[in-house]
Amino acid sequence: MRPELLNPLFAEIEVLKGIGPAIAKPLAKLGLSRVIDLLFHLPTGSVQRRNVARLDEAQDGTIISIEVTPFQYRQGGARGPFRVLATDCDGDVLTLTFFGGGSGYARKQLPLGEKRLVSGKLEFYGQERQIIHPDHIVLPGESSKVPETEAIYPLSEGLTSRRLGQLVAQAMPRAPVLPEWIESSFLDSRGWQSWLSALKSIHQDPADSAARDRLAYDELFANQLALMLVRASSRRRRGMALAGDGSLRAMLKLPYQLTAAQRRSISEIEGDMTQKTPMVRLLQGDVGSGKTLVALHALLIAAECGAQGAMLAPTEILARQHYETLRTQLAGLPVNVAILTGRDKGRAREATMMGLADGSIHILVGTHAIFQEAVSYRKLALAVIDEQHRFGVAQRLLLTQKAEAPPHLLVMTATPIPRTLTLTHYGEMDISRLDEMPPGRQPIDTRVMSVERLAEVVDGLARHISAGGQGYWVCPLVEENETSDRAAAEARAESLRQRFGDRIGLVHGRMKGPDKDAMMQRFQSGELAILVATTVIEVGVDVPNATLMIIENAERFGLAQLHQLRGRVGRGSQHSVCLLLRGESLSETARARLTLMRETNDGFRIAEEDLKLRGAGEILGVRQSGEAQFRLATPEHVSALIQPATDDARLLVERDGGLEGERGKAARLALYLFERDAAVGLIRSG
Repeated sequence: MRPELLNPLFAEIEVLKGIGPAIAKPLAKLGLSRVIDLLFHLPTGSVQRRNVARLDEAQDGTIISIEVTPFQYRQGGARGPFRVLATDCDGDVLTLTFFGGGSGYARKQLPLGEKRLVSGKLEFYGQERQIIHPDHIVLPGESSKVPETEAIYPLSEGLTSRRLGQLVAQAMPRAPVLPEWIESSFLDSRGWQSWLSALKSIHQDPADSAARDRLAYDELFANQLALMLVRASSRRRRGMALAGDGSLRAMLKLPYQLTAAQRRSISEIEGDMTQKTPMVRLLQGDVGSGKTLVALHALLIAAECGAQGAMLAPTEILARQHYETLRTQLAGLPVNVAILTGRDKGRAREATMMGLADGSIHILVGTHAIFQEAVSYRKLALAVIDEQHRFGVAQRLLLTQKAEAPPHLLVMTATPIPRTLTLTHYGEMDISRLDEMPPGRQPIDTRVMSVERLAEVVDGLARHISAGGQGYWVCPLVEENETSDRAAAEARAESLRQRFGDRIGLVHGRMKGPDKDAMMQRFQSGELAILVATTVIEVGVDVPNATLMIIENAERFGLAQLHQLRGRVGRGSQHSVCLLLRGESLSETARARLTLMRETNDGFRIAEEDLKLRGAGEILGVRQSGEAQFRLATPEHVSALIQPATDDARLLVERDGGLEGERGKAARLALYLFERDAAVGLIRSG
């Protein structure tokens, strides 16, 4: 239960005065539904007001405060703007303009013949000087009410920075004084003020970098501490020790040798699985580095011990591909593999359910259907989760709850993640990295071309098809919805069919599962030469004969998608090409992104550069359902402060008595404040 001291911060935002439905809606669009959300909605900059005595002293576009005397009202039609004409001390005229029925307010605030101090952005409308909707209107003796520096906040329609600032000022007294959770010597070395002082300071002076650093550090510290507590809790649990005898693995007949990175990762996994403490390991590897084969070895260890393993995939396409791959590799072995997705019905589903319950099925591959309530296992001892970023923590726990004892957990991702972000998102996991490619894999030849050369590209496509080649043509996301994405793909497929006939296929996210699978099967069999697609093929499509990838309007894609899409080719020993078709105008970021793709195939390097270009929240798909995001810490903060925050959290756990010591009691408040309190519950239950 949240400490009572913090309850005022977590009250609904309606406890503040003046918040009705009209303002609650734009606040909700910004995600500001509680007092804490408002206080953590930090300003991005500030307005500097310049006090001037005469209009001649001010330039167009500057924000000024000036004393004027209103002398005339003008109404521009029934629905037109209301204008107040006023003069400065030299008699020069300033027009104060109000839209949206503001005449009543303007007449009250600006009576004719009485001096007022007004403040706002000075603009020139022809020869006329005007301020539209002044930010402040006060009596001449009340200039202290007009701040020289005023915070600028991220806004949505219907809000102003001034209104947000007023709400923040009203909310700030609800923030309590809290005991210090940062280790004292580190705090002194940084010269930081307290949490509350930093919060007040950043809203008053957005340029206070020390205050911003302090708040970002607090959030990172709470995150790292929570991950350490989760890890400690998992280490206290007792699972099933699995020491395989190697008999099944020795029967595997593979057409190629394992890489050193694969052998190292298998050894690390094998060592984990022999322990009663459940394994919690992340297997991180670039596209095509051989993660599935490493997972197969782990699944066979479970089977050698008379236990069961389950592999969870995010999409039906990927689940069925894994199933076919495993079935092929396990041919001739006394190991039963089954698949279960939401599409499997009737007798086939019943047979799978019975096989899981009586233990005759050793390995199950499927989508989220494999952890539904009706699915029960006889002896589930290993859960493998592919493409971790598609699953939330809650879904992960549902699968692990299917076992009598906590199962070993192997999480795989084809998304290369910078080390700093691996630390923040997977801090509770041990990590194995596949940092080399299997022998025979050739680098993909990546080229950038203007979309103006589309006719040349189609001619090249014709030559590729006539030589027996296959390829993909990926269409861009025009807007943030599947409909427009699909429309672009449908239009491109139709234009290509006019030249190449029925050898052109199409897949998109709105297709029904069976239709999508049938189209993929036609492409895999070679019946189709070109598959036009949306990003539905981003993960889980493996057609070695497909050696050409064309990505239309590539500048609209993030590095994540570009790298994953490129990874759909180059999966055999043949030379593969990726064409990035760019639009006519490019932003600097888009240009840098395409240049990087042309220069390297190394996903880990791409990830590090992506961190610099885009920010941590969007890195190659790291944004995760069910995983907390940072509100106060920027990518720069993560890079600079994650290591000291991790070290500080470790000191607290290992030296300072954890959450039970004096500093730990303060840190417990930080966990609740930054909503990482699930870790507190784990400590209690553990």
